[in-house]
Amino acid sequence: MIEEQKNNPLHGVKLEALLTELVDHYGWEVLASEININCFKSNPSIKSSLKFLRRTAWAREKVEGFFLYKYKRLPKPDDIQYELPPRDRTVPLYQKPGKPMTLKVKTSSKAESGSQSTRNHDKPRSAPDNRRADQAPSGGDVWGNWRNKNK
Repeated sequence: MIEEQKNNPLHGVKLEALLTELVDHYGWEVLASEININCFKSNPSIKSSLKFLRRTAWAREKVEGFFLYKYKRLPKPDDIQYELPPRDRTVPLYQKPGKPMTLKVKTSSKAESGSQSTRNHDKPRSAPDNRRADQAPSGGDVWGNWRNKNK
């Protein structure tokens, strides 16, 4: 059994150790911005996050994928391996983990622009265009003007 798991990077790694390593390296803010999970955003703790991740398979797979491909810097899996959950994926023996990615807290464009942004509902609406389809818009269509002259 050990020979089969030799090229599985998550074999023997407990979820608690994985999460602790990520939090120690990146912190809760970066994890919350990179992995959009509420347990990292509101009152984050190892205990509450573990409780959520153990119950929720999709969230655990997101964290394990982040650990493998951003923290351990392993190459992205091929199509066959991608179909498997991260715990079941294998990596070729010649691929070794690299240094963790340097990540910063992501800020949204709305937060950066703040109150300086203008919203569509703040702008006055223009009057509706009541022209017929065959009428030419002002300053424009030569053929539309020709059609209007010949009627």
